[in-house]
Amino acid sequence: MLIETEPTPNPATLKFLPGRVVMETGTRDFATPEEAEVSPLAEAIFALGDVTGVFFGRDFVSVTAAPGVEWPSLKPDVVAILLDHFSAAMPLFRQGSAGFAVPPAESDIVDNPEDADIVAQIRELIETRVRPAVANDGGDIVYRGFDKGKVYLQMQGACSGCPSSSATLKNGIEQLLKYYVPEVTEVRAV
Repeated sequence: MLIETEPTPNPATLKFLPGRVVMETGTRDFATPEEAEVSPLAEAIFALGDVTGVFFGRDFVSVTAAPGVEWPSLKPDVVAILLDHFSAAMPLFRQGSAGFAVPPAESDIVDNPEDADIVAQIRELIETRVRPAVANDGGDIVYRGFDKGKVYLQMQGACSGCPSSSATLKNGIEQLLKYYVPEVTEVRAV
């Protein structure tokens, strides 16, 4: 088995491609070792000690190194963990865990039912145009709400904390949404 790697726009994050499906549906972001307890794979990667984030996409795993950690020293250890996990066909999540659900954020906005058509348009654009592009960079973006013209989104994986994420939000996603959905006035990260 060969694990390929790709750089991401976030210099602290590397994208690992095991050549097979990682998650059948959805994505999962782990920002702490405690969150990773539902996944033997994420837990093993965090156990290296030099990791501050693990993200599962459809066909990749993104890993974020702690500040000051150099990828040449960390990469072989991550590859070894991934090889062991996927070669043994181990489960991604512990049985009975809510591993597949994207947990709601405390900052989620409750959408106004009167905005249902606008929200549907926003969600469709995010799903078809934005998420595939963000996944190519080793991350994901999650819709968190729409209120009075403002769209609230959460960046995950390589995109979370990336130096270019604010430019992606303002110059890319915001412009796209404003163009197709005139009711959108601003995009904000949560």
